[in-house]
Amino acid sequence: MSKRITLFLNTSPYSYENTYTAMKLAGAALDKGLETHLVASADGVYNFLKGQKGKGLPHASDGFRALMDKGLKVDL
Repeated sequence: MSKRITLFLNTSPYSYENTYTAMKLAGAALDKGLETHLVASADGVYNFLKGQKGKGLPHASDGFRALMDKGLKVDL
């Protein structure tokens, strides 16, 4: 039985540091071999729109796409 972590994100990109924190936690969990899921709800769904820009930060959609390529499972 593999270990699993589920993250919940409901804030828009770059309003708070939640998006960056969720990306870093998901990346660390994937690196440790955990089955990693992220549930985005309400404004959190905007993190997955292509081209979301922040103040000097990577595009949220690009960051999550890279994590999805590593195995992150996302539910919107």
